[in-house]
Amino acid sequence: MKYISTRGDKAERSFCEILLEGLAPDGGLYLPMTYPKVDGATLAKWRGLAYHALAFEILSLYIDDIPAADLRALVAKTYTEQVFGTPQIVPLRVLEPGVYIQALSNGPTLAFKDMAMQLLGNLFEYELARRDQHLNILGATSGDTGSAAEYAMRGKKGVNVFMLSPKGRMSPFQQAQMFSLQDANIHNIAIEGVFDDCQDIVKAVSNDLAFKREYRIGTVNSINWARLLAQVVYYFAGYFQATKSGDEKVTFAVPSGNFGNICAGHVARMMGLPIAQLVLATNENNVLDEFFRTGTYRVRSSAETHETSSPSMDISKASNFERFVFDLLGRDAGRTRDLFKTELDRGGAFTITKDEFARIEGYGFVSGSSTHADRLATIRDTDKRFGTVVDTHTADALKVAREHLTPGIPTIVLETALPAKFAETIVEAIGREPDRPAAMVGIEKLPKRFEVMPADVAKVKAFIAAES
Repeated sequence: MKYISTRGDKAERSFCEILLEGLAPDGGLYLPMTYPKVDGATLAKWRGLAYHALAFEILSLYIDDIPAADLRALVAKTYTEQVFGTPQIVPLRVLEPGVYIQALSNGPTLAFKDMAMQLLGNLFEYELARRDQHLNILGATSGDTGSAAEYAMRGKKGVNVFMLSPKGRMSPFQQAQMFSLQDANIHNIAIEGVFDDCQDIVKAVSNDLAFKREYRIGTVNSINWARLLAQVVYYFAGYFQATKSGDEKVTFAVPSGNFGNICAGHVARMMGLPIAQLVLATNENNVLDEFFRTGTYRVRSSAETHETSSPSMDISKASNFERFVFDLLGRDAGRTRDLFKTELDRGGAFTITKDEFARIEGYGFVSGSSTHADRLATIRDTDKRFGTVVDTHTADALKVAREHLTPGIPTIVLETALPAKFAETIVEAIGREPDRPAAMVGIEKLPKRFEVMPADVAKVKAFIAAES
C-alpha cells in the first residue's frame, strides 16, 4: 500500500514514512492510492471480532511495512478494557427507536480523540525506536485533540509534544486537562487568537521543509493519516452492533469542525461499509454545512469565528476537508491544488461546479447546523425523556440527525465527549452538574504549566528550537 498527496506530489510513500510526517511536501494531505474493498463475506467474518482484532484486520489492509505480529501486538496493547473502561471499547446504546448513541468517550481524556491518539502514541514509540530517532510533535487544538495527544504521548521515549491552543477559548475542564500535566516532554502554548490561528502556525511550520527536517517535526492533528485511519475502525464496530447482517444499512451522525471524524466515515463507506448517509452537524461556525448546501467553501476570519458552547467545533477552516474534495473531484490533484492553494489562498473561498456539486449525493453526505439554544433544548429533552445526559457536541449531532432520519435505517450518533467536559452548559440546560469520573474530580485546581504567545510563527519556532 502506497500513499499519495492530494496536490499531486509524485513520490509514493509507505505508511511508516507518512506516519512521522504531517503535510506532504507540496502542502497536500496523504491518502492511500486506492481504498481497499471489503465484501459481504469479509464483513461476515469480521462480525463478532473483539475490537482490537477488528482494528488489526482493518489496519493491516493499509499498513504493510510493520510486521503483522508487531502490529497485532500494538493494537492489542492499545484497545484494552483497562484503558477504555468497557470490553466493547465503543459500546452502542439505544436512545430511542431507530436512534443509537455510540460511546467513543471512555478513554483517558473523555473524548473520542483518545480512540486514535492512544494508538498513535504506541505507533510513534515503536517506529522511533526502530529508527533510533526522536520526534517533535507540533499540534493545534480547539479542546480535545491536545489533551488526547498529551495523555497518549506523556513519558513516551523519543517524543516531545508542543501543543498550541487558543488562549481562553477552551472550557476550564479542557484547559486543566492539558495545562496540569507536568511531564517534561509536554509543552503547552496558549496562543493569543482563535483555533485557526493555531492551525495556521502548525501548517506554516510544516511547510518550512528545512525547519521541519532539522527539528524532526511531526503532527498528531487529524491531518496525520494514521490518526484518521484508526478512526475508521469504530464505524465498522458501530455498524456490527446496530445490525444483524451485512445486507442492512445504517446512517452515522457526526459533529464536525475539522472534518477528520466524518472523513473516517467517508473512508469506511468507500471501503464498502453499508452506510446510507453521513450526517454532518456543525455549530454556529457552519462553514462545512454551507458547502454541503451550496457548493461554496468560504473560510471565515478570526473575527468571524464564533465562540460557542460546543468549542471543539469553533473552526472555520476544516483541515481534513481537502481529502474529501480530492475524492469528489475524481482524484484530480491539479484541480484540488487550484481550489485549495490558488483560489482559497487568494480569495478565502471557492465554489465547485454544478456537475461537481451533483456528485455529493453519491457520497451520502447531508448536513445541518445547531445553535446554543438548539443544544440546550436537545440536552434538556434527552435528559427528560431518556434519562441520558449528552455533551454539547453530541447534542449538535443529535439535533441534526433527527432532521435526516430514514424509516427502517438506524441512525448512529457518535458521542464525541462526556458531559463533564462542558459542565457550565450542562448546568444551564438541566440545572445540575454532570457526573465526573473520580480521577477528574478537582482537576481545575491543579497547578498549571503553559506558555502564552502571540500568533507569531517565528516565536513558536524559536520556542521549539530552544526546548528540543
